[in-house]
Amino acid sequence: MSRPTGATAVPTATSTPDAPGTPCEPVHERTVQGFGTLRITPVDPGRDAALIHGWVTGERAAFWGMGAMDVREVREVYAHMDTLTTHHAFLVHRDGEPVALLQTYDPAEDRVGLCYEVRPGDVGAHLLLAPAAGAGEPGFTGRLAAAMLEYLLADPRCRRIVVEPDVRNEKAIARMLRTGFEQGPEILLPAVGLPEVSLPEKRARLAFLRREAVAG
Repeated sequence: MSRPTGATAVPTATSTPDAPGTPCEPVHERTVQGFGTLRITPVDPGRDAALIHGWVTGERAAFWGMGAMDVREVREVYAHMDTLTTHHAFLVHRDGEPVALLQTYDPAEDRVGLCYEVRPGDVGAHLLLAPAAGAGEPGFTGRLAAAMLEYLLADPRCRRIVVEPDVRNEKAIARMLRTGFEQGPEILLPAVGLPEVSLPEKRARLAFLRREAVAG
């Protein structure tokens, strides 16, 4: 996960339920036939830090880059992000249960923006599934990813979604390509036949999903 930069303080107005991960006021909600009701709610650092810590320090989150953090450090990361106008974190719920962490960012205000030519309407995204989310359920990850793309593209200002998974995360890269992402030719840094970029915490595979490709 890229670390956010460029803090700009903004007020927050997120309600705070008692239980960590409990859905609060959603920014997006939709019932998907045969899958369930999906709700996307802003992360509350104080409320959700322990839940997120359990996810980001698990084995399946090895490429998320927060495996060595304790709960306090996780809370500080998301408290900092909560002050930004360019980086945002959300919990994704399915039928009331938290199943994923979604993060979005403006590539022009992130370190990845130094690695390619950022276009107006580019939106960066990270998606981390909860450890037991969709266990044994065929097609769960693909349907959840499709719902996240729908949410991002619901904003007409979003023209292109940018992702940069760790090059070692072969499952994420394969899923990205199946979803329709194209590995980017716009790399500003030298690459040897592959659209790879060097970030401080990882070497990443850069890819893009154009709005037109989804609509078409």
